[in-house]
Amino acid sequence: MTSPASRPPEPGQGATTGGPAPETVQAPGRDARLDNAKFILIALVVVGHAIEPLRDHGPTGALYYWIYFFHMPAFIMISGYLSRSFDASSNRVEKLVLTVAVPYLIFWTIHQTIYFFERGGLPDAASVLKPTWTLWFLVALFLWRLSVPVWKQLRWPVLIAVVVSMFGATASLGETLSMGRVVSFLPFFVLGLSLRREHFALLDRLWVRILSVFVLGMTAVLAVPISDRLSRDWLFWKDSLTDRDIDPLLPSFGIRLAFMGLALLMTVAVLALTPKQRTWFTSLGAYTLYIYLGHSVVLLLLKASPWYDVVGGPTGTAITAAGAAALTLLLCTPWVRKCMQWAVEPQLTWFLRKDSTLRPENRERARKDGGPGDPKKKETAGV
Repeated sequence: MTSPASRPPEPGQGATTGGPAPETVQAPGRDARLDNAKFILIALVVVGHAIEPLRDHGPTGALYYWIYFFHMPAFIMISGYLSRSFDASSNRVEKLVLTVAVPYLIFWTIHQTIYFFERGGLPDAASVLKPTWTLWFLVALFLWRLSVPVWKQLRWPVLIAVVVSMFGATASLGETLSMGRVVSFLPFFVLGLSLRREHFALLDRLWVRILSVFVLGMTAVLAVPISDRLSRDWLFWKDSLTDRDIDPLLPSFGIRLAFMGLALLMTVAVLALTPKQRTWFTSLGAYTLYIYLGHSVVLLLLKASPWYDVVGGPTGTAITAAGAAALTLLLCTPWVRKCMQWAVEPQLTWFLRKDSTLRPENRERARKDGGPGDPKKKETAGV
């Protein structure tokens, strides 16, 4: 997910000088395709989470499966691509802690507070090491980013990541730090690390776009029988194969690889059909972290309400999906972001050393001196 443009830019994502970028101005060098893709994918995340309680209705279940075929693998691949410059320096690690770990702790507390009032008490094991609902992604992103220097030294990083993912599926990794998902989704992050700008240029070929329409259409049809016959556990990439007591185990490896290939194929298709020019939602692609964290709180409250007991069927799905789309846009508005900034982008200057380049005064001094804090230098931002 991406926080506002006040963060230092990604490779190919341009530079900003601090503070949210103007809504109508695209920073020089930003990749409009990636910003467009991030907004489209985050909208699918919100819609998927919103219609989840309604998935027992046939068409809703098919839509739910179709979204879950690819939306998180696609997001993770983009996250990997935008993490290419992470070098594990002290400045980068400090930034990672402040922009990923601290928001995780804040929203974990908010989630647990909602659960407390909903359930009438805390669960038996309220460990901060067990992410609540959507927060697994922040944990995974934190761990993946720390591992970037290792993957950049390997000769066949994607192949090794696939092997690690497949072997990880045979171990019971449990819920701690969402290690099941961290390992399962790892190949998509490492693939993103291995991509270069010229790879995205291949998506502009006409035959690729025509094939992409066919792929998305066929997968939409495929989602109908799969939603009736196959467990949605395959979509979550969460539990190991042994946790699900699958027997025999060997064919399940084929299913896992098939879902991995399907996710990759659909990711390529979506990126190929995503506009590479600026659109009305391009600038909103810079605020996906606000949407990701904010929608989880709203939907937790909605699920605790009588809403899903009242709505149902195709009408209920349509209304809920439209509301999810509206929520996505609402969370991008400047006044909502301003209200959420304390939690999404906490300014914990008291937490930093006096010489830290993350302190505003030191960052400004470094910018003037052309040092590490110079916004002209490419750094890693979040997705």
